[in-house]
Amino acid sequence: MAVASSEIVDLLVVGGGVNGAGIARDAAGRGLSVLLCEQDDLASHTSSASTKLIHGGLRYLEHYEFGLVRKALQERELLLRLAPHIIAPLRFVMPHVSSLRPAWMIRAGLFLYDNLSKRELLPGSRSIDFRKHPAGAPLKKTLSKGFVYSDASVQDARLVVLNAMDAKERGATILTKTRLIEARQGTQYWDATLLSTVSGETSKVKARCVVNAAGPWVASLLNSALNTPAQHHIRLVKGSHIVTKRLFDHDHAYIFQNPDKRIVFAIPYETDFTLIGTTDVEYSGNPGKVEISDEETAYLCESVSRYFETAVTPQQVVWSYAGVRPLLEEEVANPSAVTRDYRLELRNEQGLAPVLSVFGGKITTYRRLAEEAMEHLQPLFGYMKSHWTAHEALPGGDIANADFADFQRIFQQRHTWLPASLAARYARTYGTRAARLLEGIHDMAGLGELFGADLHEAEVRYLMRYEWALTADDILWRRSKLGLRFDAAGAARLQAWLEAQQVSAPAAMLA
Repeated sequence: MAVASSEIVDLLVVGGGVNGAGIARDAAGRGLSVLLCEQDDLASHTSSASTKLIHGGLRYLEHYEFGLVRKALQERELLLRLAPHIIAPLRFVMPHVSSLRPAWMIRAGLFLYDNLSKRELLPGSRSIDFRKHPAGAPLKKTLSKGFVYSDASVQDARLVVLNAMDAKERGATILTKTRLIEARQGTQYWDATLLSTVSGETSKVKARCVVNAAGPWVASLLNSALNTPAQHHIRLVKGSHIVTKRLFDHDHAYIFQNPDKRIVFAIPYETDFTLIGTTDVEYSGNPGKVEISDEETAYLCESVSRYFETAVTPQQVVWSYAGVRPLLEEEVANPSAVTRDYRLELRNEQGLAPVLSVFGGKITTYRRLAEEAMEHLQPLFGYMKSHWTAHEALPGGDIANADFADFQRIFQQRHTWLPASLAARYARTYGTRAARLLEGIHDMAGLGELFGADLHEAEVRYLMRYEWALTADDILWRRSKLGLRFDAAGAARLQAWLEAQQVSAPAAMLA
């Protein structure tokens, strides 16, 4: 979608990660005109490189970040109701190792975790005996007891896409593969120049306010394109993860303590896999070119091998990924101790158009961050509507009583022609929007060409039309994780098909 050179918007949001998409959604729902530009794909960097959790952050209690934990726990409860298709309850098992943390400390921490915020949807913590609990089976026999508590898993990249979808449906313009190359600050507006990295064309837009949600690029964007030196600084910390074939048969996740005082998760992932992460490593390179190192892979394997009876080796890794977290700069040596909280910096100098920059944050608190961003901007836009995102489901999440199990059962009954595994994936991925994907389709033949795994043409066309999917990677690694089940030939065939579609109908690709 091109931008008219004379277009004037209230907000130009730069950055299509979870914070940018969340702010765009909130602002559009309050009646502001919004344009969001993202230089790559939605969620193509930090927001798709998380540990896939909506959680309060149990370990943050050790750093006395009670306010952050309470805020995150409150958001966990909300998000479980607003997106029950892509966010699911998950029980975590922590084996007790007395040499690392005494039992009383863990019990005290879990008591706080259970009670810092109102909890209605998730069970509380308790002690368990590994000789009787299924979670004990894959662990070393020297581990006899532990603790179990609740958090939630999330399809992180889909969370971003759903926020962008809702923003668009409320009037926002979402431009992927579009970079802000310059913005001149005037008395009333920012005069911004945008570059499409697909067509090479530039366009102009005037914005009453710029929201800098560029994540790892937040400071460099201020210093370059916006020519407004930052007052706060960020610390880039790389977090890497590995994925192996499934390491255990039950549905609980593990949280393992390590001698260096860090923790590592081992999480059931995409039915047949186990996700292991994360690391915390200082990073100074290009955030767009980040990769896991051999040392990080070895560290993660060694961390979980301390606990599992059967050692995990680098040779078992079937996929890995890394992302850069833009954390608030603090005078602490240990990257793990840097706060995951956020700070909003509003520059509203007399006689100049304002800019709001987002520093830090975590995926769990993105909605609250967006709400607070709107509070900062309220004096600038007196015609804004009030808070609304705490009560409005994300696309596909309008499921009665947030009861996903019941929704999935009914969905499968209505589509008995779908294989059970495919029906389950459609329900979990798209929620109530699966009806839109399947509109007019009544049998497997109607789904069209099969590209590999269980990815059919109908789903690809849906992702192109409604979710800004342009490439095979957009579909296989962000809109889904079907890349885990695709071979190189299948991915190449999908990419060729997508490119042919863009040539024949390019407008459909930029919904």
